[in-house]
Amino acid sequence: MIEGSQTPPTDTDPGWVGLLTYLLNSRGFDFNGYKPASLARRIRKRIEAVDAESFAGYQNYLETHPSEFATLFNTILINVTSFFRDPAAWDVVRIKAIPEIVAANAPGDSIRAWSAGCATGEEAYTIAMIMAEELGIDHYRERVKIYATDVDEEALNTARHAVYNERQVESVPPDLLDKYFEEVDGLFFVRKDLRRNVIFGRHDLINDPPISRIDLLSCRNTLMYLNSDTQARVLAQLHFALNEGGFLLLGRAETLMAYGHTLVPVDLRRRLSQRVGSVQRMERPV
Repeated sequence: MIEGSQTPPTDTDPGWVGLLTYLLNSRGFDFNGYKPASLARRIRKRIEAVDAESFAGYQNYLETHPSEFATLFNTILINVTSFFRDPAAWDVVRIKAIPEIVAANAPGDSIRAWSAGCATGEEAYTIAMIMAEELGIDHYRERVKIYATDVDEEALNTARHAVYNERQVESVPPDLLDKYFEEVDGLFFVRKDLRRNVIFGRHDLINDPPISRIDLLSCRNTLMYLNSDTQARVLAQLHFALNEGGFLLLGRAETLMAYGHTLVPVDLRRRLSQRVGSVQRMERPV
């Protein structure tokens, strides 16, 4: 049994503080804004798996077994995603958000989307397929840019390769699978004319400045792992990122908190909202 495993650690626990500081300094992951109980529970799973017995002992293990970092981050970040995850939410985006975004922009204007916390890329390519279906593939290639970001570099590398197995593409509608993927030896490759408009990059929602002038922003099942103060700060960044009339899609367990006056619900059940009112770009929240 790990010492103190039934209680969340505090900022007076030197082993806990030392481990978080080590993760930040060695790999650039800042977990201080995460809910301590949830974060500690996941780290303790790895401590038990490697028989380290304590936070300090696990830090020593990481220092001598760098391959453990990937497993740890996969455990903490829970990169659970799929194409068209929660199909009803994507139906709302397709029916209510995308046509309005297209109508609000002149024919030659660019359309910008952001998949924040994109994990291995399925959500970003879902947005790409929806956009391509609405605009047609030629106009999609000319006008759409989809920014897909995450803190997990390993997940981003998977997303950039854009190769998925048969199980991973089960949720893609058959007509879209035929249209936007190429099958080779049982693997499914996202077609180049779709994926070249999806730009993957490492981005920390807590500490990095947001991407701006976004028409559709999806940040699903990410805020729920953060403490309330960090949630508010990240939501302010997402709010800042949106164009006037831009749409924000959150996860089903997440709420808009204090932004009801400028982010109005489009479909409350599916957590789709729209920014109203003028957008000031002079300063971003800190």
